[in-house]
Amino acid sequence: MHMNKSKLTVSHAPFWHDGDSLFKMNLNILLALLPAAIFGILQYRGAALGVLCLATGSAMLWEVLFNLISKRPISIGDLEAAVIGLLFGLMLPASIPWWVVITGTMVAIVIGKMIYGGIGANPFHPTLIGVAILTLSWPVFFDFDSALVNYTFDFKMLAPLAAVKLKGAGAADMFSISNLLMGKEVGSIGATFGIGLIFGGIYLILKGYIRWEIVVSFIAGIVLTALLFHLSDPDTYANPFFHLFSGYTLIGAFFLATENSSSPVNKVPMVIYGAGCGVMIMLMRNIGVFADGTVIAILLMNLINPLVDKIRPKAIGNKGVPYA
Repeated sequence: MHMNKSKLTVSHAPFWHDGDSLFKMNLNILLALLPAAIFGILQYRGAALGVLCLATGSAMLWEVLFNLISKRPISIGDLEAAVIGLLFGLMLPASIPWWVVITGTMVAIVIGKMIYGGIGANPFHPTLIGVAILTLSWPVFFDFDSALVNYTFDFKMLAPLAAVKLKGAGAADMFSISNLLMGKEVGSIGATFGIGLIFGGIYLILKGYIRWEIVVSFIAGIVLTALLFHLSDPDTYANPFFHLFSGYTLIGAFFLATENSSSPVNKVPMVIYGAGCGVMIMLMRNIGVFADGTVIAILLMNLINPLVDKIRPKAIGNKGVPYA
């Protein structure tokens, strides 16, 4: 009997499909980001609205232009570029110049996504590529103390992570957990509203669009590492809750580290990947040169993601058969 054999050639993860379209998935991500975006607009007013609109619109325009130049089908209908652009805008200060926004979205879309083949082929989160290159190129625009000096707030204006680097753990006492959760800290447009990011992230977990294993291990890595530093020297290192609810931590845990193409698909690797992100962030904040470290830490874990995702522990009692 003759049997036809087919050879399937596949690349690295992700492979799984839950039946939803890319449009529906990205639409839900946009909805989950709305609370943080609305809060940023209310806090920073028209400047924030302008940055978010410019970031989202220019990201979609860059993708259309790349599609036309490379003679590919127009792909903005899947809303992937809109998600990348909105996330990018939420990580910027409201006072950032328009040309920096456009440059950043070009880097995120063209370099971070399209040159790798488009959606599903990017090894790094495109938004993080854009933010990282801008931070290295024009760090002054990401110094939130100076970038937002012309804004007036109803609370004391102080960038908490920078305060910890300069003044030790005592500066963290100036920020209660409730204030941090309600966004009463100087920072980017959409990364400071902790309550909004948490509810948006939980919504995506319940809908099945992001994996809870990455989120939980990410948070555990932050909390446990920060606790060890704090116990070793309480006068120098801030408590774990301060680090968890300040800076880019929550937007990183729910919306950046969980991006499908650049994160693992197997359970044990997810835990290793998420915990690795959290540990590296704390190392960078406490003994490194970066006040935050979230962007670089996640990018480094994106880099080793293909290796991490190959880890398949042997199941006990299953004769050495690995499990995901």
